[in-house]
Order: sequence, then structure tokens, then C-alpha cells
Amino acid sequence: MLRAHHELMSKYLAHTRPALGGSRRFLAAYIAMVAGAVALFLFIRRYGETLAAPAPAVIAATDIARDAPALAAPNALLHVLLALAAVVVAGRILGRLFRWIGQPPVVGEVIAGILLGPSLLGRIAPGAAAYVLPSSVAPSLGVVAQLGVMLYMFLVGLQLNAGLLRGRAHATVATSHASIVAPFVLGSLLALFLYPRLSTSAVPFTSFALFMGVAMSITAFPVLARILTDCGIAQTDLGVVALTCAAADDVTAWCLLAFVIGIAQAKVEGALAVVALAIGFIATMFLAVRPLAARLLARPGDRAPGREAIALALVCMLFAALATEWIGVHAIFGAFLFGVVIPHDSGLARILTERLEDLVVVLLLPAFFAFTGMRTRIDLVSGASAWLSCGLVILVATTGKFAGTFAAARLTGMDWRGAASLGILMNTRGLMELVVLNIGLDLGIISPALFTMMVLMAVATTVATTPMLGLVSPARVRYNRPF
Repeated sequence: MLRAHHELMSKYLAHTRPALGGSRRFLAAYIAMVAGAVALFLFIRRYGETLAAPAPAVIAATDIARDAPALAAPNALLHVLLALAAVVVAGRILGRLFRWIGQPPVVGEVIAGILLGPSLLGRIAPGAAAYVLPSSVAPSLGVVAQLGVMLYMFLVGLQLNAGLLRGRAHATVATSHASIVAPFVLGSLLALFLYPRLSTSAVPFTSFALFMGVAMSITAFPVLARILTDCGIAQTDLGVVALTCAAADDVTAWCLLAFVIGIAQAKVEGALAVVALAIGFIATMFLAVRPLAARLLARPGDRAPGREAIALALVCMLFAALATEWIGVHAIFGAFLFGVVIPHDSGLARILTERLEDLVVVLLLPAFFAFTGMRTRIDLVSGASAWLSCGLVILVATTGKFAGTFAAARLTGMDWRGAASLGILMNTRGLMELVVLNIGLDLGIISPALFTMMVLMAVATTVATTPMLGLVSPARVRYNRPF
């Protein structure tokens, strides 16, 4: 499959290189797009800095009052194991159900975590919810969840073909960045409406607007790959372009997120230091670590990597995560980046994926879904104005991704049906969005109410991908349902 994907991508790159590679007009348009986005954000920021948000003490008191009924958990290990068992079973059941109706199983697994939290089980059986997922177990479950997401992002990096992002397919990279720029600007604009209503005065508008822009720009590369495979279009031209755009999206969005975290966790001087250190770390990984890894893994011999090689890779991944955590960027970014620098077609990448994927996806990721479910409280979205804000979040996220992708794809020569299909596919958010949202909630950039709205947006946009793609390109979609 990887070979077929590479051959298709090579044909696509060969087709686009002569048409766009030396085009000064194309480069000028790209620079104008980025410069225009920066100018618009600065204009939005200038007005947003004049807005006032509620005092943090009011929201904090409300949250404490809502959390008061939760029971204590005297045995954290017992409750963590119980929570894991419950979310794994519920996730597998709902995953198969969603798979049968033409949805990626991960949607069912995410919803299972939400249903076991205060949004459903906490409403109909508060005693059972307090026993299965008590609030006092959140720190322990959070550690397991962070480990699961870190390993998952490491696997995502291992499967990412970074060679496809080296400026050879200008049209694809431009389309990908347009699918980031448009929702980023619209998300920043939406921040003007949301900041006085759903944020606090303790959060600077700049951090809030930057985070909203990044959160609106996410495309879930792993979930998109699964949807393309299930729809039978992973090895078509559309599938190859969509995967490449999503890969570029992931790399760019995580770099932007690193910048936002640096801004949020420090003052301007400290943020600049964080950004400089992050850039230095990225440069070291690609200019020093990646060539070294490629040279070591290219040594002749048919023997599969042993436990020592696997242990060394995992230790290096942990040190990369520690480095980005120390810098002031989330540890997940370091794990992801170390996965990227390991050649995706090497024996080490294959054996790490084979041995870790099932454990991470089946056991550890459900901890993240349960942890997210504990923090998702649909009861916080109450009243017409709150649901209007939630609908506006979904509308802005969908419109920005679709419009930016569609316009860039059309300008680079894609027909309208293919451009529309690509715009729909790039709206897939899924798990990657949840990772970003949990980071924002941990940093205090977004409130629990806005977190819930954004989780609903992530689920809604992912659920809509397959049916919308079937409407636009029914001949291309052949979803394989299990029986």
C-alpha cells in the first residue's frame, strides 16, 4: 500500500512541478495569502484587546459548585482500571455500530467517553458515574491519557512520509496552507464574539484568538487516512492529495500550536525565548537527528530490529518529549516530531508500529477518551444563546476549512467536484482536535463551556465527512461495512 501511495504521489508531483515549480506569480500569491492573514489577525487583535471578559473567580466558583456532588475515590487504581474497562467495552460496541452505519470507529469511541461522563451517565445515574469516573481519579487517569496520546502521536509521526512535504508539490502545500489560513482568520474573528462571553479576564485576548485560530485549523491525519481507506479511495489521486494536504496540515498546525503555547505560558520576552528554543529544537531534529537516524537505519542486513533498538527509540522519544515540555511546548509535540524524523519506511518504524499500535489504540487511547468525557459537560451549553454560539463554532469551522481548501484547489487546477471533495475531507478533525482542545483547557485558555462546544464541533465535522463526500462524489465512495 505504501509503495502504491508513493508511486501515485510521484506521478502527481511530476505533473505539478513543471506547471507551478518556477512560477513567480504562484510564489507571490502564496506570500500575499500569508501576509494578508497576518495583517488581518493583527487588525482583529487590535480591536480584541479593547474587549472585556468576565472575572475568572465567577466561572471558577460555578465550576466548583457543579463538581461538588462527585464522590471521592479512595482507591485510584481500582477506579482507573474500572474506567478503562468501561470505556474500552463501550468504545468497541459503539465503534462497531458507527462503523456499520458508515462512520469511522473512532467517532464511536469518542462518544463512548462522553456518554460515560457527566453528560449522560452523570445525569441519569449520578451514583454510577461518580463510581466509574469520580472527579478525584482525574489526575491518575490524566497521566495514563497523556501517555496514551503521546505514544499515539509518536505512531502518527512514524507513519508520516515527511519526504512528501519538501516543497516538491507546491500546489498541494499551498492548498494545505490555504486550508489553515482561512479557518485561522475566521477563528480569530469568531474570538471577538466569544471572548466576552466564554473567556475570562485572566486570559489575554491574543492567546485566546490565536488558540481559536489554531483549533479551527486542525485536520485529523490519522482519522482521514482511515476514512479514505474505508471509502476505497486511499490510492486514488484525490486520496493521495488529501493525505498529503492533511500531513502538511498536521506539521504546520503543531508548529502554530507550539507558538501559541509559548505565548500563553510566558510574557512576550519569555514567549520569544520559547519560540526560539522550539525553532532550534525543530531544526536540530531535522538537520541532525533525522540524517543520523536515516544513516543508522539504512545499514545493510535483513535482521529485524531487536528489543534494544526498540528500547532506544522509545527512550529517545521520551527525551524528545521531555525537551519540548522543558522548552514550554507540550510533550506531545516532541513525541510527534521524533516519530517524524524516523524514516517511515524503515524496519524500525514498521516494527514499532506493529508492536505498539494495538496496545495504544485499544487500551491507552480510551483513557484519553474517558478523560475527555469527564471534562465534556453538555449541561454547560444551556439556553438558546449558548447553543447559538455552539452552532456558530461549527459553522465557522466548517466554512473556513471548506472555503480555503476549495478555493486553493480550484486555483491550482482541480475540477470543482474534486475541489469540493477535498474540502469535505479536510474538515475531518476527530482525535487531533480533542488533543489540541485538552491542551487549551489545561492551559486555561478556553473555559469548560467552550471546551464542550469545540468537542461537539470536532464530533460533528468528523461525522459529516463520509455522508457529505457521498453526496458530492457518490461514484468515488465505496464504504465497506462489516456484517
